[in-house]
Parts: sequence; structure tokens; C-alpha cells
Amino acid sequence: MLKTFRNAWKIAELRKKILFTLFVLLIFRLGAALPVPFIDAGALESWFGSDAVQGSMFNYLDMLTGGSFSQATVFALSVTPYINASIIMQLLTVAIPALERLSKEGEEGRNVINRITRYVTTGIAALLGVMYYFLLRNQGALSDEGVFAALVIIFTFTAGSMLITWLGEQIDTHGIGNGVSMLIFAGIVSRLSTLPGQAVSYHSYAQMLRQFGQPWVQIYIFLVLAAILSIVSIFFAVFITNAERRIPVQYAKRVVGRKQYGGQASYIPLKVNMSGVLPVIFASSIVSIPATILMFFPALSDKKIIGPVLNFFNMNGWGYAVFYALLIFAFNYFYVAIQYNPIEIANNLRSNNGVIPGVRPGKPTSDFITRALSKITFMGGIFLVLLAGLPIVMGNLTGIQMQLAGTSLLIMVGVALDTCRSLESYMLMRHHKGFLE
Repeated sequence: MLKTFRNAWKIAELRKKILFTLFVLLIFRLGAALPVPFIDAGALESWFGSDAVQGSMFNYLDMLTGGSFSQATVFALSVTPYINASIIMQLLTVAIPALERLSKEGEEGRNVINRITRYVTTGIAALLGVMYYFLLRNQGALSDEGVFAALVIIFTFTAGSMLITWLGEQIDTHGIGNGVSMLIFAGIVSRLSTLPGQAVSYHSYAQMLRQFGQPWVQIYIFLVLAAILSIVSIFFAVFITNAERRIPVQYAKRVVGRKQYGGQASYIPLKVNMSGVLPVIFASSIVSIPATILMFFPALSDKKIIGPVLNFFNMNGWGYAVFYALLIFAFNYFYVAIQYNPIEIANNLRSNNGVIPGVRPGKPTSDFITRALSKITFMGGIFLVLLAGLPIVMGNLTGIQMQLAGTSLLIMVGVALDTCRSLESYMLMRHHKGFLE
């Protein structure tokens, strides 16, 4: 990967794209540090540091925004509205025939869908801005609760979200990689600067264990094992992200005039982790709803019926972990089901005179692809559960909160690999080594 970036830097055009991407990321980090007026930073920091926020949906939002959400900066909403709008439009494209026809009309249809997505993004950003304002007011984190202050805060959050979405589009056009993914990646990486502070807290945790009679040797062995586990998790995430099953396809020969077409062997790539980090994000959002409800209405924990139900999904309980794993599996299967249509794949193979060796065309081919997808999706679900669940188990055993470590790791690995592939494909297209040798 380092060699790829070093070779890309030697190409003038690629160097400009990389510098442009870094410049946009710099603007993003400056906006993430610019506070919104009329907000009491001290009260907000003390509230986010309380135990009531742990395990709620706000931890997930703070992870996606790189800590901007907990500081109520200009980019506090980050690209969250755009992600939600994209997911909504993706689901509606499957459910509404008119949108499905637009998605198949080429570039013009995609431009219409993108324009609709921007309108939906604006509406979601405004809604989240209003909700965040009332949240800040309820927690006493506002220095001015007047109408003018409310309008300034809400419009600032909305404008910041739309600006960062525009910056992501500029990276898509003039930079390297996927713009939205790069911004999320930059936000997560920026939180690595808090590692020294975490190390101090770990040291304090070790001192606490020593007071209870735990030897220092066991403490440092645990820290070394935790570091080794982190490295193994990174290698495991890279391996699974690149892993795929290749279904061989053989195309029949056909003669048109004096030219012969087909007769080539290819394959259908089925990635083990086809859905990426989306199932983990969806599951984290839903499973954190009970903790979020208790944070707004703490009196519900004492109710006879709803109290035990909400406490059952406490992030330190086994109910949270089991429900979290089941949701990851369910969303993983759902996402693969809406992205891959075995019947359409089988029909495309038949129309192009392609067959899977040993499988008859038509329904047998569709059934074969369905079985292959089911097995691959199951293995991908296990991988996501392990990657997302292991930090939770480690956090419950040690008391060190690492609930979002698996999600962050998967996002960083995916973005890094996609960016590296983009650079390699650009250099391959530019040099045409296969034609020159």
C-alpha cells in the first residue's frame, strides 16, 4: 500500500488529486473544530462524559462525525444526513418501479436520483438540526434560549451538513476515492489523537487493579495481549474484506460474419463481506434505542413492565450482545438480498451465452447462485459479528469501553483498500503496461 502511494505521488496529475483531497480533509477538520454560537461547551462536555450517554445512539453519531457531534461544532451532523438519504433512496429504488426505471436510464437517470437525494438530505439535516437543538436545550447546554439563537444553531447545523456533503462530491470529482467515505475515515482517524489520554486512563485502571491486589505483571500482560489482538483484528479485517468466492463462467463461441466472439472463461466474484459495515451501523443504531430512551426518560427504568424490557438491552448485559448479533445477521442478509438478484444474473448469463460449468442455464443457474450467496452471506455475517462483538466482550471484561472499535476498524480498512485500488487502477489505465511490453 505504501509503495502504491509512493508511485502515485510521482505522477503529476495524481499528485494534484491527492493534494486536493488532503486540502478538502483539512477544511473538514477545521470545520469540525469550529464551535457553533450560543452553546455552553463546558455543560455539553460534562453531559457527554456522563454514564447516561454510554451505549446510546449518540455514541454512534459521535463516531461517524469524528467527535464533532459531542462538541456541537459546525460539522456536528457530518455526512449522517447524506448517508441516511442515500440508504432511503436505495431502498425506495427497489420498492418503487419509477425510481427503478430511472436507475436503469444511464447517467441522466442517475443525475435525477442524485438530485432527489440532495433534497432528502436537506430535509433530514434540518430535522436532525432541530432535534439536536432541543436536546441541547433540555440538557442545559445553551447560553441563550431565544428564538434568534435557535434559528442560528439549527441553520448552522443544516448548512454545515450540506457543505460537508458538497465537499464529499468535490472529492469524487477532483480527488481520490469516495468522498463521503474519505470524510468518515478522516473523522475516525482524528480520534486516534485521544489515544494518549486513553493510555493514561488505562494506567489509572491498572493502579486501581493493583490496589485490589492484582500484580503488575498480569496487568501489563493483559495490555500486551490487547495490542496483539488489535493487530490480529486489523489483518483479519483486511483478509476478509478482500476475500471472495469466484464462480467460473464459460462463454460459448459464436461467429458473426468473419469474426468470432465468445469462447472466453471468466468468473462471478462474490465477496465474503458484500455488505461492508452497513449491517453493523444499522444494528448499532437500533440496539442503542433502549439506552437512548432511558437517557431521555430515566423514570421509565422503575416501571414494572417497560423498565425490565429497557434494562434488558443494557450494553453490559447478554441481551444486548445477542440482539446485536441477530440484527447484524438480519441486516446482512437483507442488504445482500436487495443488491443481488440471482434470477437477473442467470438471465444475463443466458443472454450472453454464458454458462456455469456443470450447471444448466435458467432456473438451475439461479438456484446455484442463490445457494452460493446464502453460504457466503452466512460467513460474512459471522465475520461481522466477531469483529463487532469482540470489542464489546473485551469492554465488559476490562471496563474499557470499546463498543465502536470494530465498526471503526472495518470502516478504516475498507476506505484504505478502496483508495489503494483506485490509485492502482488509475496508474494501470495511464501506463498501459500490458500494451507496451
